[in-house]
Amino acid sequence: MIFKIPGAKPAATIPASTEVEVLGRSVRIEVRHSTRARSYRLSVPHHGAPVLTLPKTGRWTEAEKFLGRHLGWLEVRLKAAAPKTPFVDGQLIPLRGEPHRIHATGRLRGRVEAGEIDGEKVILVPGEAPHLSRRLTDWLKGEAAIDLARRSDVHAATLGVEVKSIAMRSQATRWGSCSSSGRLNYNWRLILAPGFVLDYVAAHEVAHLVEMNHSVRFWRTVKRALPDMERGRDWLKQHGKELMGMGLE
Repeated sequence: MIFKIPGAKPAATIPASTEVEVLGRSVRIEVRHSTRARSYRLSVPHHGAPVLTLPKTGRWTEAEKFLGRHLGWLEVRLKAAAPKTPFVDGQLIPLRGEPHRIHATGRLRGRVEAGEIDGEKVILVPGEAPHLSRRLTDWLKGEAAIDLARRSDVHAATLGVEVKSIAMRSQATRWGSCSSSGRLNYNWRLILAPGFVLDYVAAHEVAHLVEMNHSVRFWRTVKRALPDMERGRDWLKQHGKELMGMGLE
C-alpha cells in the first residue's frame, strides 16, 4: 500500500536530456546519473552534446539550478569547440600525419587506397558519393587496426603482458581504453595522427595491463614501454580536438 502525504509535491522526474538557450540557439544537454559522482558536473566532449551528470542522490530541481548557474561557462566552452571536418571529395585530411586529398574516383567498384595525383598525396575512394564517408571511414578503421595491433604487440612484449583482443571505436572524448581481461579499445582516428602519437596511445593502454590506474607507477610503466612518451602525449594535448572532429558532418 502506498501512502501519500497531503500537500507533498512529487519529485521531478529526471529526463534523459534537456535543452538550454546558448549563443542564440537551442543546445541539447544529455543527462546522466553516476554512482561515483559526488556532486553535479557539466562537461563538454570534443564533439557531441554537453553532458550534465547527477550524483546518485541528485534531484532534478537542483540539477536545473546548477545548469543555470553554469550557462556562461558552457557558452565559453562551446565557442572554443573544434570545427568538424567531413569526409567529402576534395577535402584535405591527414593520414599517419601526412596531408592527403580525398579523391572520389567515380568508379563503382574497387578498393580504397592511398596514392598520388600530380605530385599530391591522395586517398582514392570508389563508389557513389553518398557512401564516400562510410567507405573511407571503414578503410581508415582497418588501417588503424593494423598499426595499433602491431604497436600493442611490441609494447606487450616489452612489459611482459598479453593482449587478448583489439577493437576500433569512435569515442567522443577518449583515445583508448583497457579492460582487466586484456581487451583494448582504440579510437580509429589515431591513424590520422603521426605514428609517434598512435604509438604513445598504444603504450598507454598496454601499460594499463600492468597498472589499472594513473599512478606514478603507471606512468613509469608507460615510459618503460616508450621512453619518449611525452612527445605523443604533448601532440594530443595540442591537436586532439581537431582530430576528434575528423569525419563528422
